[in-house]
Amino acid sequence: MSDCTSFPSLAYSSGPERLVALGRNVIATEAEALWALGNELDQSFGHAIATLQQTKGRICVCGLGKSGHIARKIAATLSATGSPAIFLHASEAVHGDLGALHEADTLLILSNSGSTRELGTILLRADHMNIPIVAITSARGSRLAEAAETCLFLPNKAEACPHQSSPTTSTTMMLALGDALAITLMRLKGVTAATLHSFHPGGRLGLDLVTVESFMHRGEQLPIVATDVCMQTVVATMNEGGFGVAAVVDEKGHLEGVITDGDLRRHAHSLRGAVARDVMTRNPHVLFGGMLARDALEMLSDARITSLLVMDAEDERRIIGLVHIHDLLRLEIG
Repeated sequence: MSDCTSFPSLAYSSGPERLVALGRNVIATEAEALWALGNELDQSFGHAIATLQQTKGRICVCGLGKSGHIARKIAATLSATGSPAIFLHASEAVHGDLGALHEADTLLILSNSGSTRELGTILLRADHMNIPIVAITSARGSRLAEAAETCLFLPNKAEACPHQSSPTTSTTMMLALGDALAITLMRLKGVTAATLHSFHPGGRLGLDLVTVESFMHRGEQLPIVATDVCMQTVVATMNEGGFGVAAVVDEKGHLEGVITDGDLRRHAHSLRGAVARDVMTRNPHVLFGGMLARDALEMLSDARITSLLVMDAEDERRIIGLVHIHDLLRLEIG
């Protein structure tokens, strides 16, 4: 029986520098191909975007083998960025899954050779249903290229595999093109962070896309005082709120300034007989409606403070809420 533990030492006998060089060569090969892909991108990309953007149904991303794995990831990225998509396995499609295709859909087909046997039936079905096809392929004269409404051709670059048999460089280019399509569509559709959060309510990304309105304190919870109230009332309001801050507003309810624990310490010698306007800090740091929780955390950290008022994005002097550092910690943001 062979000793499996000898394998790492055999590999390492090539020398660590040699192993690193081999890894770097693979990355360099694929990076060069990506540079060529970007440099050669032409108006076909714009045509592909137009076709995908006009899709009334779903974008059905189809592939087989390694291209199929990439197609599945592209479908997931499209859906996650605002373009409804499904993955259609080319082999399963010819065994019943073609029923998933609707006339309002668009096919995005990935095939390096453009001549995969299973594609023939799919292309015939698409033609029968008048479904537009966007293709990603290296083969300009292939059946896929001829059937597609728009073709995104991959540059003729060597695979990173030394035997030129395992798809490596070609699938990397396919993945990059898929990302380019998805993000371009996302920008054209004006997908906002709030919309992304609705697609990603869970996990780390979901937390990163939470807006301050979703967890801020509001209404009667807000420690608000008028400009002319005595400091005894200000201190009582701050203690009751428990945020270490009081917002000072004018007769219209517009923000004039804030009073923090630090302001109380700095004015300790002159608090007797003072009113809120005498002690408050003008032009305080604030958040605005629609800002993300991660932005709130960054602002709190940079300013070295524990609370921030949230202002109406359309009326910059109207207070709509308050965020405390503890709120962010409870959300595990940071």
